[in-house]
Amino acid sequence: MKLLALDTSTEACSVALLHQGNIIALDEVCPQQHSKRVLPMIDGLLAGAGLSLNMLDGIVFGRGPGSFTGVRIGVSVAQGLAFGADLPVFGVSTLAAMAQAAVRLHQATQIVAAIDARMAEVYLASFSSDSNGVLQQLTAEQAIKPQLLAPLGLSGKVMAVGTGWQTYASELLRAQPAHIASDILYPSAQDMLSLALPAFSNGLFVSASQAEPVYVRDDVSWKKLPGR
Repeated sequence: MKLLALDTSTEACSVALLHQGNIIALDEVCPQQHSKRVLPMIDGLLAGAGLSLNMLDGIVFGRGPGSFTGVRIGVSVAQGLAFGADLPVFGVSTLAAMAQAAVRLHQATQIVAAIDARMAEVYLASFSSDSNGVLQQLTAEQAIKPQLLAPLGLSGKVMAVGTGWQTYASELLRAQPAHIASDILYPSAQDMLSLALPAFSNGLFVSASQAEPVYVRDDVSWKKLPGR
């Protein structure tokens, strides 16, 4: 199986390639440079593995939540590449990807992922993993002001990941005590590949035309002016 993953939904630009059972990943923090960096990064990965796009089995993309512009860039790049090579696609939650990183790096069993959403809000969801490291989402993704977050009810060892915990640590810790992982600030495409593998096996990849972003807060982005 050969899968390519990409994510441009946060300040980081991330691409990863699954080839011959191994995952190769490139991650760069490059705010507002995603449209310039993502395609060269993809080209570099494919060239290094001796692959072309039409040799892949599918493309995985970060579907959000995150920066509106960044999410749109990621979805459009995935669609363009998939259309050109006639490949199926699959979208992965950026919050789930960070939770998966906590499982991979720290064997975490309870995780709360939060991305700084600007406008004094965070994108947030909680997850658990079982003894096999299989991730389960516990709460729906939401955009919320940190001080308004209700207690999540997790007990025991809880790991906190994402930029939201860096910006609003005191407010979020009041709702959910947790250990903040300073090494997991952004989603990585390599963790999106791990989450997409079961979906590929279960035939859940879709055509490029069905690739959709998840903004969570899209009502703010697209609010119409009165009378329009």
